[in-house]
Amino acid sequence: MLKFNIRGENVEVTDAIRDYVVKRISKLQKFFEDSVEATAHVNLKVYPNCTYKVEVTIPLPYLTLRAEETSNDMYGSVDLVTDKLERQIRKYKTKVNRKSREKGLKNLEFVPSDDDSASDELKIVRTKQVSLKPMDPEEAVLQMDMLGHDFFVFQDAETNGTSIVYRRRDGRYGLIEAE
Repeated sequence: MLKFNIRGENVEVTDAIRDYVVKRISKLQKFFEDSVEATAHVNLKVYPNCTYKVEVTIPLPYLTLRAEETSNDMYGSVDLVTDKLERQIRKYKTKVNRKSREKGLKNLEFVPSDDDSASDELKIVRTKQVSLKPMDPEEAVLQMDMLGHDFFVFQDAETNGTSIVYRRRDGRYGLIEAE
């Protein structure tokens, strides 16, 4: 069951906006198992140039879904974010199903990931703890892309070592393996 945490920045979240967000994002529940309990964190922002930004994050036990969209229409932004999240879910399910058929696995788990830490002139201002679950580098790249991050730390399923995948400037991906 999907719960909602809807916040507005520079905008009052009216009942009409809340109902529309809940209605649109609730459609994603058809992709989840009935036993899944998750909270959709929705952040609505209005900028001085009259553009609206909608950010949605849905942390799941095996995956974190995240999308954001900016447009001149609040409701349009909600629709675009919902479409992005649906594409992410379909891509994830296709990839997992293909991997499980290739390897003969029944249930694959992925690392729930957190947002990147911010730093200010080498001063650590935020610390996050993540639990690393085994996966292969291709699955880590998929998770990194879904989160919109430039790197992703994971436990390599074959070596049990900690590894990092990252996006290179040329658009391809790199892998760092710890010894």
